[in-house]
Amino acid sequence: MKGRSVWLGTRVGAALKASARETGDSFSAVELTITPGSIVVPHTHSREDEVTYVIEGEIGVKIGDQVVTAPSGSYVFKPRNVPHTFWNPGTRDARTLEMIAPPDFASYFEELSKILSEPGSSAKRKESELDEKYGLTTLNGCLNSSESTTSRIRYPNHPTS
Repeated sequence: MKGRSVWLGTRVGAALKASARETGDSFSAVELTITPGSIVVPHTHSREDEVTYVIEGEIGVKIGDQVVTAPSGSYVFKPRNVPHTFWNPGTRDARTLEMIAPPDFASYFEELSKILSEPGSSAKRKESELDEKYGLTTLNGCLNSSESTTSRIRYPNHPTS
């Protein structure tokens, strides 16, 4: 998957930049492209810590009860077992580099992309199974339902709040 972009629905793209093999199983790095107005549904990782470095644009981030705006050049730490979400409040794409430790979660993005591209009702079940496989708990819905989530949750600096 290195350098290959996959889309998670139509609003978030992911490309692996550094794999577990390349970092001695220390971490992985995934570049995300987040389209304007998009939000990643609140979720919790049971196994990974993440650091998000904002390459371009600006993102809003909620970690536990803390809400921050992260402009280009800043980073945010998202520890395991703490609910978090992020969104693009801007009018142009935001790009981030997600550094994930331990590194295994990076494969989730490509697997999710395949599930989301499948027609039919089995996609929800497969997505739940994938979440379980990677120790991911989504809150208030699934990762590809940004419209329903943003209408139920209010986030500062998010265009639908």
